[in-house]
Amino acid sequence: MYDKITPPTTGAKITFKNGEPIVPDNPIIPFIRGDGTGIDIWPATQKVLDAAVKKAYKGQRQISWFKVYAGDEACDLYGTYQYLPQDTLTAIEQYGVGIKGPLTTPIGGGIRSLNVALRQIFDLYACVRPCRYYAGTPSPHKNPEKLDVIVYRENTEDIYLGIEWRQGSEIGDRLIKILNEELIPATPEHGKKRIPLDSGIGIKPISKSGSQRLVRRAIKHALQLPKNKQQVTLVHKGNIMKYTEGAFRDWGYELATSEFRQETVTERESWILSNKEKNPNISLEENARQIDPGFDALTADKKAQIIKEVESVLNTIWETHGNGKWKDKILVNDRIADSIFQQIQTRPDEYSILATMNLNGDYLSDAAAAIVGGLGMGPGANIGDACAIFEATHGTAPKHAGLDKINPGSVILSGVMMLEFLGWQEAADLVKKGLGDAIANGQVTYDLARLLEPPVKPLKCSEFAEAIIQHFGE
Repeated sequence: MYDKITPPTTGAKITFKNGEPIVPDNPIIPFIRGDGTGIDIWPATQKVLDAAVKKAYKGQRQISWFKVYAGDEACDLYGTYQYLPQDTLTAIEQYGVGIKGPLTTPIGGGIRSLNVALRQIFDLYACVRPCRYYAGTPSPHKNPEKLDVIVYRENTEDIYLGIEWRQGSEIGDRLIKILNEELIPATPEHGKKRIPLDSGIGIKPISKSGSQRLVRRAIKHALQLPKNKQQVTLVHKGNIMKYTEGAFRDWGYELATSEFRQETVTERESWILSNKEKNPNISLEENARQIDPGFDALTADKKAQIIKEVESVLNTIWETHGNGKWKDKILVNDRIADSIFQQIQTRPDEYSILATMNLNGDYLSDAAAAIVGGLGMGPGANIGDACAIFEATHGTAPKHAGLDKINPGSVILSGVMMLEFLGWQEAADLVKKGLGDAIANGQVTYDLARLLEPPVKPLKCSEFAEAIIQHFGE
């Protein structure tokens, strides 16, 4: 089955049922060390995770690690341009859950992006990025502790699908010609728009199935959170891109109010229900006026449409959601993408799970990570219905490789996400406690140490791992 690697002789496979992992007590988990500083941060991560599992379960549970290869290290073993060998793909497919350090983007040949390739090969449609603050972490924000969000970024569609043509290419020019001469003129709403002849062209596909499976996973996650964090916000630019980003929003609401009808309430539904609770005799028209501030300026048809919306909500969910019962449901709302960038800074405690498309999620997760201390403290996961890969969210930083100085926090916290995904919450909580206490005590690597006031002597990467373990407690 394998060309150059051998699986552990002990351990068992993780399997999946209905998109959820079935985990033995001794799972075999493939790991990719990573390029550059992966040589430092992976050993530190493995040490912390093993120590947490050992302490939490007293030997009743144990991970059997299976080393597989990708990136530069794979080329050393498998040959030039063999950045992602079949051995590695076979191992991840067979064992279901993996974890990796940072990988170099290939130059001069091979795959455009190893990270994107893994997501697409295994249909890892949900990129999950928690952003929360650990006390003592230097931050450019005044109140970083108010931000505690989880970004659910769609991983397989949008412009990251990579369907594009270079400016001046034969196919690109043909496509522009067809669009300008046939398709745009045949679509009245586009008027006299034309694509400049010297353009590069990219395609932005957003599907109903892809959008709804992401929102489904986000809502299921929200169900596991404390009541005050049970909220899912659909982030989009649907005011401009109505048939892609706007459709994502509409499909998200459709999924929430059909598949999770008893567990969810939309923001507009909550307004309608609340208005009737405050005034049981409120008319349908007055209720409509209160949920839409511009109601009186609307056309008669639009007014009738909103009144009908109010009537439908009261007729269909008043019994199950009215009289305050909606307050115990998951709140599903939406925000325009550019607005949410401001709001996670000015009103961060109003948000919990942010579900969005690929490009929005890329920007948003990095911006949120910056508030709580940067990518060095940002974990990530790529999750599908039959596979999950947990990963560092930062680059390889090759100039620091082998110096035992880089912050391993991103991979360690990705390991926390992996433990939680396995259902090993006790071990995950130990790591979070140990890491939080180490930072609070000023036991940090150079990237954080240099920003602390007053400055502290930095720990090595390996010493930081030891400090985390020491703070597990008795």
